[in-house]
Amino acid sequence: MSDVKTADTAVQFREDELRQGIELLFYAYRDFTAEPDAMLARYGFGRAHHRVIYFVGRHPQMSVSELLGILRITKQSLARVLGQLVRQGFIHQRPGKTDRRQRLLELTPKGVELERRLSENQRQRVARAYEEAGPLAVEGFRKVMLGIISGEADRLRFRRGR
Repeated sequence: MSDVKTADTAVQFREDELRQGIELLFYAYRDFTAEPDAMLARYGFGRAHHRVIYFVGRHPQMSVSELLGILRITKQSLARVLGQLVRQGFIHQRPGKTDRRQRLLELTPKGVELERRLSENQRQRVARAYEEAGPLAVEGFRKVMLGIISGEADRLRFRRGR
């Protein structure tokens, strides 16, 4: 058994409860990514392409270094994926205003449309799950997910009011 300490008390979780939580994450992720995976396959893309399109869409004008920090992949891996997305007209990159070596990324109109189609089913799934669970469960889910994220800097991205 594992002990998880809260502010007021220590809560004991049985091994099977923890394993079920792990399995729920696997099953949810499988279903969450199934439709986008099928769309991406038509372009010869994979999940790495989806993550790049998603984060560049959420943070227009982000630098390649910022994207590397979020994705935690090698420069070489990102260069391959990003190169494909640029060549096929989904992402535009331009030099930074103050540092010309910096590359700033944004989705092209074609990229915006692909990101919208990839995320549509995922937004619907999350909205449906949130509606069914209710606000207290949604806040609990948020806390659980933040607790799984290892880095403080990454957790700060989700601070309320941002």
